[in-house]
Amino acid sequence: MDDMKSVTVLPNSAMDNATYKLGIDIGSTTIKLVISDSDGNSSFSCYRRHHSNIQETLIGMAVEVKNKLGAAFSFHAMITGSGGLSLADWVGVPFVQEVIAVSDAIVIYAPETDVAIEIGGEDAKIIYFSNTIEQRMNGICAGGTGSFIDQMAMLLDTDGLGFGECYACC
Repeated sequence: MDDMKSVTVLPNSAMDNATYKLGIDIGSTTIKLVISDSDGNSSFSCYRRHHSNIQETLIGMAVEVKNKLGAAFSFHAMITGSGGLSLADWVGVPFVQEVIAVSDAIVIYAPETDVAIEIGGEDAKIIYFSNTIEQRMNGICAGGTGSFIDQMAMLLDTDGLGFGECYACC
């Protein structure tokens, strides 16, 4: 944790004065992290499998951020995802339930969206946007989720991004 001493986490009330905004999604198998500047432009992002070492993986990612953005910077942070609640408490950062986070982002960045499907490592969620936002979720199992997709990608000697390349060449 010594590597993170120069990182300043701002309270919610200081969000507008923050240099950066940090979003962390801690799922059942991976951690996704993105930092945007005050204009909403992505300054840094990374995606890591945590192999059940969530704290260690997040600390490593934080060191990468520090190395990229400099020794001292300030940011407003939020954490989401199935593994995020306890970690949010550990680092003192607000937690946002993942369907709420996805819905809020879609309303801002893609307001014409009717339906969104969010595929996680252990579940899949579908969000309907109409007069109200309605969400449905499958039971916890691997069928049709990120874990299943990962397994199929390994069988095809590719990764999740490789599926798009395979489709494009057919």
